[in-house]
Amino acid sequence: MNSPFPVFVCFPGLRSSALVALALVLSCATVGTAFASPGAHGPNGEHLDAAGSATGTSGLARLPDGSVQVPMLAQRRLGVRTMLALETEAAATIELPGRIVVDPNAGGRVQPVHGGRIEAGPRGLPVAGQAVRQGDVLAYVKHHAEPYAQANQQAQLAELRSSRQLAAQRVERLQSLEGTVPRKEIEAARAELQSLSAREKSIGASLGVREALAAPVSGVIARADAVAGQIVEARDVLFEVIDPSRVLVEATTADAALPARLADASLQGLPGVTLKPLGAARSLRDGVLPITFQARPGKDGTALPLAVGQPVTVLASLDERIKGFVLPAQSVVRNSANEPIVWIKSGAERYIPQPVQYRALDAATVIVVQGLGADNRVVVQGASLIAQIR
Repeated sequence: MNSPFPVFVCFPGLRSSALVALALVLSCATVGTAFASPGAHGPNGEHLDAAGSATGTSGLARLPDGSVQVPMLAQRRLGVRTMLALETEAAATIELPGRIVVDPNAGGRVQPVHGGRIEAGPRGLPVAGQAVRQGDVLAYVKHHAEPYAQANQQAQLAELRSSRQLAAQRVERLQSLEGTVPRKEIEAARAELQSLSAREKSIGASLGVREALAAPVSGVIARADAVAGQIVEARDVLFEVIDPSRVLVEATTADAALPARLADASLQGLPGVTLKPLGAARSLRDGVLPITFQARPGKDGTALPLAVGQPVTVLASLDERIKGFVLPAQSVVRNSANEPIVWIKSGAERYIPQPVQYRALDAATVIVVQGLGADNRVVVQGASLIAQIR
């Protein structure tokens, strides 16, 4: 017969006072077993289990006190994993807003010097994402002068053509009289003919000249804003070429002393990208101080999963140490009130939500600085799935 109350067995020779003492000991042991299981204590030793929270539910369910019941079979299907939280020290970090910018040594812009009409290059007009090599002609810009200026050039060209023909005839006539005409006159006529020919060629080429727009570096087309027949002005940015394996991250901060305290950095949500600090500006821009990092892929030569202008969050490590519980970033989830919580395992099939305060260490790790105790068994895999149980 099962009974929630202690069963007393009478032993001969024991007095009533001894029986009472034995009952108290058994009662305390029963209570300790029910409410002091591993992981059921808060950071100050308080009990996280609420009295009377147990129910007769046998499947997936959220209990009235906010905890969740997950049967063992469901835990295996959800891939729930836990670990015993241990307090340790880690380098303090700070989150900085940033954005991806072009590396000036591995990227460039293609702009026309003068305005004109766009014409396709030898291989057509390139599109965004197309690979190019340094020196490849991307497009041509055919210049068009104003009608009055163009008419003056054509008139000047016609005049030079006529003068060149007369100079050529004079040279032939003087050469036929060689021996009777001073040599210096023949040489002067030849020099005049060469000058007129060069001027005619230069002006004739300027009437139909077109400017070749070449790729400044080897890489891929990050931006393409040119179509055939488009009229462009001088200094319009038509193409941007970047090396996808070499980009910079520009973070900002209002603390001018922060750059001297930086150790290393990483990008939040991108564990395969490492950052190398290059330096900080010495003048404020819009009230903040720019700090430049060089982004490096996990494997040399591979393209970075970043785009120019993309906003990112930089996790910078400082030369300070803080105490806390280091956990995977996926251990921290949000509750219905948008508060950060972790799930603590208090029994074989029961998980309790515990509000915490944490700081990010890198793209895949956080440190909980408040809210956990030394004996808490924390869910490190599958926490987001437990949070969805209703």
